[in-house]
Amino acid sequence: MPSLIDIRRRIRSVKSTQQITRAMKLVSAAKLRRAQDRVLAARPYAGMLARLLADVARSAKTDERLAHPLLAERAEERIQLILITADRGLAGAFNSNLIKTAQKFLEEHQGRGVEMETIGRKGRDFFRKRAARITGEHVGMTEKVTYAYAAQVAAKVIERFAAGEIDAVYLLYNEFKSVMAQRLVVNRILPAELPPGAEAIEYIWEQPPAELLAKLLPRYVEIEIYHALLESGAAQQAARMTAMDAATSNAAEMIDNLTLYMNRVRQASITREIIEVVSGAAGVE
Repeated sequence: MPSLIDIRRRIRSVKSTQQITRAMKLVSAAKLRRAQDRVLAARPYAGMLARLLADVARSAKTDERLAHPLLAERAEERIQLILITADRGLAGAFNSNLIKTAQKFLEEHQGRGVEMETIGRKGRDFFRKRAARITGEHVGMTEKVTYAYAAQVAAKVIERFAAGEIDAVYLLYNEFKSVMAQRLVVNRILPAELPPGAEAIEYIWEQPPAELLAKLLPRYVEIEIYHALLESGAAQQAARMTAMDAATSNAAEMIDNLTLYMNRVRQASITREIIEVVSGAAGVE
């Protein structure tokens, strides 16, 4: 049976851990609010750009659309997977779910040349140890998302796709749904899939539609990656806040159980001492 000193020491240790988890929960809650605002602000722009791209593509001639290198449909023999994970842990199953989905993606595309562009330290460390083909590593992008980071990654994959080094580019990330829920998304961004136009309106374009299409397609890829980074950042903070809230509650429960156990040990010790005193007094008589 542990001594009272050992139990008190463990209670102090759990209380210190509880203070850390509570502080991390508050920090994640503050970051989540800002990340959520950025996601909600970016979603309408991404949707509007997709609709504009569909309108321009519909106005362009069929041969002009097919001539653009970012719309070239090829057999998917060489695939680029952009995996977006977090740089830090303590976020529940946020990173493990992404890694499991990435492993499943690799298994489904066995026999093909799948290369990975990892964004986030967790995904990079996991697949680096397993000798996966990693073409690029980006650390620190998910903590403070900027459009320049997204444009940098987009420029690299666009150049490789246009040069014929890869046949398709997929995005894998967590989409922010709510504080308690995230949705795993596997989205193909190259070759670009033109969304169907909701309204058949004939626009008059100042520039030729083919020229507009050539300028919009790279921007579309950049926005898709930027939007995925924002979604992943918000989902990460939500998952970490939820995990730290659960850890704080578990620490409080553990403290209560240890306190109850300590009281029982102390009562047993007092009872034993009383019995020894009474037994000694009875022996003297």
